[in-house]
Amino acid sequence: MQAVAETLFDIVYLITVITIGILMIRGSGGARPFRLFGWMAVVLGAGDSFHLVPRVIALCTTGLENYTVPLGLGKWVTSVTMTIFYVLLYYVWRQRYQVSGRGGLTAAVYALAGVRIALCMMPQNQWLSAEAPLSWGICRNVPFALLGLLVIVLFYRSAREHKDRAFRWIWLTIVLSFGFYIPVVLWADAVPMIGMLMIPKTCAYVWTVLIGYFAMKQECK
Repeated sequence: MQAVAETLFDIVYLITVITIGILMIRGSGGARPFRLFGWMAVVLGAGDSFHLVPRVIALCTTGLENYTVPLGLGKWVTSVTMTIFYVLLYYVWRQRYQVSGRGGLTAAVYALAGVRIALCMMPQNQWLSAEAPLSWGICRNVPFALLGLLVIVLFYRSAREHKDRAFRWIWLTIVLSFGFYIPVVLWADAVPMIGMLMIPKTCAYVWTVLIGYFAMKQECK
C-alpha cells in the first residue's frame, strides 16, 4: 500500500511541477520574473527526479535497501539542484520587486550557495553508503538553512511593502518546507516514520510553484 501511494504521489508531483514550469516558460511572454520562475520549477522537478525515480523503482521492485547507490546519488544531485532553486528564487525576488544594486546581498547568496555545494561535494558525506554520517548531514544543511532564511525575510518584507497579494505567501511556503525538512535531517535515521514529513515538504514546494503560476495567469493576460 505504501509503495502504491508513494509512487502515485511522486509521479504526480514530478509531472505537476515540471509541466507548470514549462507552461510558465512558454507563457510568460516578456515577463522575466515569471520566465525565471518557470525555470526554477523545472530545476526543482528535474533535480528531485534523480532521487524520486530510483525511489519509485525501488519501492515497486526489490526494496529501498537494494538501491542504496542510486538513491544516494539522487540525494546528492537533489542537494545541489535545491541550492540552485533558492538562488533562482532570489533572482525572482530581485526581478519581481525591481531591486537593483545590493551587491553585498547578492554576494551573501552566492557565498551561502557556494559553501553548501562545496560541502555537498565532500567525500565525507558518504552519499553512496547506507550509513551516511549525521554530522555531515547537519553541516551541509547549515548554509542551506541560512540561504532559505535570507530568502524568507526578503519575500516577507517586500510582499508587505509592495502590498503584493499574489506573492504574499511565498515566505510561508519556504518556512513550511524547512519546518518539515529539518526534522527529517535530524531524526529520520533513528525514527523512519519521520521521513513521512517529506510529503508535506513536497506539498509546500508545489504551493510555491502554484503561486507563481497563478500570478502569471493573472498578470500576463
